[in-house]
Amino acid sequence: MPPSLGAEMWGPEAWLLLLLLTAFTGRGAAGVLETADLVTVVLGQDAKLPCVYRGDPDEKVEQVAWARVDAGEGPRELALLNSQYGLHRSSAYEGRVEQPPAPRDPLDGSVLLRNAVQADEGEYECRVSTFPAGVFQARLRLRVLVPPLPSLNPGPPLEEGQGLTLAASCTAEGSPAPSVSWDTEVKGTTSSRSFQHSRSAAVTSEFHLVPSRSMNGQPLTCVVSHPGLLQDQRITHTLQVAFLAEASVRGLEDQKLWHVGREGATLKCLSEGQPPPSYNWTRLNGPLPSGIRVEGDTLGFPALTTQHSGVYVCHVSNTLSSRASQVTVAVLDPQEPGKPVDLVSASVVVVGVIAALLFCLLVVVVLLMSRYHRRKAQQMTQKYEEELTLTRENSIRRLHSHHPDPRSQPEESVGLRAEGYSDTLKDNSSCSVMSEEPEGRSYSTLTTVREIETQTELLSPGPVRPEEEEDRDEGIKQAMNHFVQENGTLRAKPTGNGIYINGRGHLV
Repeated sequence: MPPSLGAEMWGPEAWLLLLLLTAFTGRGAAGVLETADLVTVVLGQDAKLPCVYRGDPDEKVEQVAWARVDAGEGPRELALLNSQYGLHRSSAYEGRVEQPPAPRDPLDGSVLLRNAVQADEGEYECRVSTFPAGVFQARLRLRVLVPPLPSLNPGPPLEEGQGLTLAASCTAEGSPAPSVSWDTEVKGTTSSRSFQHSRSAAVTSEFHLVPSRSMNGQPLTCVVSHPGLLQDQRITHTLQVAFLAEASVRGLEDQKLWHVGREGATLKCLSEGQPPPSYNWTRLNGPLPSGIRVEGDTLGFPALTTQHSGVYVCHVSNTLSSRASQVTVAVLDPQEPGKPVDLVSASVVVVGVIAALLFCLLVVVVLLMSRYHRRKAQQMTQKYEEELTLTRENSIRRLHSHHPDPRSQPEESVGLRAEGYSDTLKDNSSCSVMSEEPEGRSYSTLTTVREIETQTELLSPGPVRPEEEEDRDEGIKQAMNHFVQENGTLRAKPTGNGIYINGRGHLV
């Protein structure tokens, strides 16, 4: 058949006639038509529509007809493969339908649909005419995947101190509907909504958070998943949270370094913010001294003089807020007598002086107490000595005031007794004063003297009855048992407990 005739023959009427003729053709039981139920292709890629006849070796495929079958519509021709005339395409698919590249099987009736679009999605029918087996047909469904093109839209400007605020929204549209999620370390909440279209679906996800300065610069990533994508699509947004930190000034950590003549002294203002803040330096009660350099957040001084002393203020501001911090600079001059005093050293000196005063006060108290006790002891000793002297004088005076009496003892005896008692009194007085002797030889001086006085009263003049004289002599004899004569002198015998019994049997 000439080409011109072939071109005229393949009009719509010829396609209809061909389909009618193949409908009346018989079908053998031996042949099998291989195809697929579902063919999936990504938008823009080529879709291969499979249709392969498997029959007896002596069978021959005469032609293969492809048509699109949509519900509610009649078949629309796509292409016709004839074993004699080759491939013929419908005008609607001109340039888009081709046979697979050679080599190919003569029984293979598959075709390629170039550059698939969403409109190509639907059902397709393959009808194979063989000889002598007859006609075979099968249907498949073509699915065209439309990968999403996600977009991320930042929310309103974020400022520290706001409540729950939209940080960003991410939208993706495709067929089928894509999946949208978020990948970030920032704490927040998400919400999603979807919109269905005729051949696709759109999904929008929103991320809300409470802004804080710790979130500034943190990544917020939108992740889109879809079967038409070889891997997930990711769109990253960097959070920008407006804030301004409190200002502080560094450089005065060691005040002693700020002395006259020092060079290279600086003050640095510390702060941070978003947007980055600007800095401004001023001085209270006057302008900045000449020679001072202002370089952003740094204030540089020339060789220091006392004129540089003062209160310096650092002002920090951005579009959100402003802050200020001030420091007092005191330049030390060693030549000035009224130079500032180091508080730490002064504190140490004050503590040392107080401690010395307390120690001196303690020493004075101890000395006064010692002197008081020593004076008290001297007074007591003097009192004892005076009392002892007075007692001795009274005893001697009584002895010398004695007058002879017929009823009394002989004068020699009385003199001996008086001398004995006087010596005894003298020894007792000596023993009383020597309080430093061992414990075994000490006794009460005053008691001894009083006992001697008692004995002396026995020798005093006056009318004495015979029985009284006998008692007195007996008392003197008993008293003499407690004395010993050494070198013509009577001395009291020492006792272990420092006591003796007088003439009347009393304990002293």
